[in-house]
Amino acid sequence: MNDKNFEYLRDQVKYTGFGEGLESELKEKMQQQKPSFTLTHNSQYGNDSATATLNFKKSDQSDMYFFNSYKVDLQKENSKEALEQTFYINKGSNITMKEAYNLMEGRAVNKDLTSKEGQVYNTWVQMDFKESDSAGNFKLNQYHQNYGYDLEAALSKHPIKELDTAKFKEDLTDSLKKGNLQSATFLKDGKEVKHYIEANPQFKTINAYDGNLKRIDNRQTKEEKQSEGQNTSQKQDNKKQSQNTNDDGPAAPQEAKKRKRKQSNSM
Repeated sequence: MNDKNFEYLRDQVKYTGFGEGLESELKEKMQQQKPSFTLTHNSQYGNDSATATLNFKKSDQSDMYFFNSYKVDLQKENSKEALEQTFYINKGSNITMKEAYNLMEGRAVNKDLTSKEGQVYNTWVQMDFKESDSAGNFKLNQYHQNYGYDLEAALSKHPIKELDTAKFKEDLTDSLKKGNLQSATFLKDGKEVKHYIEANPQFKTINAYDGNLKRIDNRQTKEEKQSEGQNTSQKQDNKKQSQNTNDDGPAAPQEAKKRKRKQSNSM
C-alpha cells in the first residue's frame, strides 16, 4: 500500500465532510489492492437520513487510488421514495456532504470551484430538479459572479437584527453561503420575531419562512423593513424635538456634534 496515497485520501475523505470514522476501513480496502472499492457513510439531518457511497478506483499505471465520487441516497421524513444524486470529486474545493444535503433540499451553495483549465472561480450552485442527465443526475445550475447576485445587498432589504452586529452578520452570511436554512431575528412593529432564511441567487434575493417553515412573501418582509425604518425615524424626530425643548444656549450644537461623532464611530 502507498502510505502517502492513503494519507492524502484519508484527509480528502475527512474534509469532504465524512469525518475520521472511515479511516481504518479505507486502509484495509487499500491494502487489498482491488481495482475499485466503496465505503459507506450514514448521516442524519433532523428527521431526514442520508447514505453516502464513496467510490474509489485504482490507477491502471500505479498503486495509487483515487476518490472519484460519492452517491447520496436521501430519505426524507414524509417521502416514500429516496432522492439520489452523485457528486464528483475535483482537485479543488469539493462539495461537502452537508452541502450535498442542502443542494438536495433545493437550497443554493456558494463555492470556489476549479474549471477544467485549472482556473479557480466563485459561483453559487443550485440543483435543477426539472432537468437530469443520462445517468439520472439532476443538473447543477451555476450563478457566477457576473450574474450579479449580492447576498449582503439582498439581506439589507429586510429588517434583520443580526445585520447590526459585524460578527453576527458574518456568521449569518457564512452559514447562508454553505446552503443552510438559517434562523434570523426580524424586527416587526418594535418586536423581535424568529424567521428562517435561505439564499436565492436565481432571483437575487433571499427566501424567508416563519416558525412553521411556511414561506413568507418577500413584499411582506420588505414592508416590515420600511415600517421599522419609519419607526426609527419617528423616534429620532421625537428625540430631536425633546432636545430642542430642553436645550437653552450655545451648549446644544456642541452636544449634537458629540452625538454624531459617537454614532459614526459605532458604525
